[in-house]
Amino acid sequence: MPPTDGELANKALEEEAAYRFPSFSANDAVTLGLSLRKRFRSSSRHQRLGRGLVISIQTIVGHTLFSCTVGDLGNTVGDVSLDSWSSLDGMIAVVRRTGHSSFYVEKGMGAMGKTAQQLGLPHDLRIHGGGEPTPAVPHTPKITLGLIF
Repeated sequence: MPPTDGELANKALEEEAAYRFPSFSANDAVTLGLSLRKRFRSSSRHQRLGRGLVISIQTIVGHTLFSCTVGDLGNTVGDVSLDSWSSLDGMIAVVRRTGHSSFYVEKGMGAMGKTAQQLGLPHDLRIHGGGEPTPAVPHTPKITLGLIF
């Protein structure tokens, strides 16, 4: 039996608390971004299926520390498209607004049986997986990591 939205939301919340950087700098953002890019480029999703990826690592106030696209513009679901960056911006906006991953917000809403409108969230947010808070220890900048693949 697949996990419920409530179980998935709880797991996402646990992971948000457990996976913290001891510190995080602009150099760390570049290292992380290039590592994610390299790993994706060697994946079967990209190698065999020709799928694309969009990455953006930003401070919580919106300063871009790293961004890139892997793959060409395509016309199938999951490929990089003209809408990829705006979709990613909407997911990152969820993180900025709530302080939680867009996946957690999506599954939490599903568990409560609520819509974004019922929770008073703006219509321009993209409430589905992809935006992730990556908090560091206190007194270091909060960043958001967005991925679409």
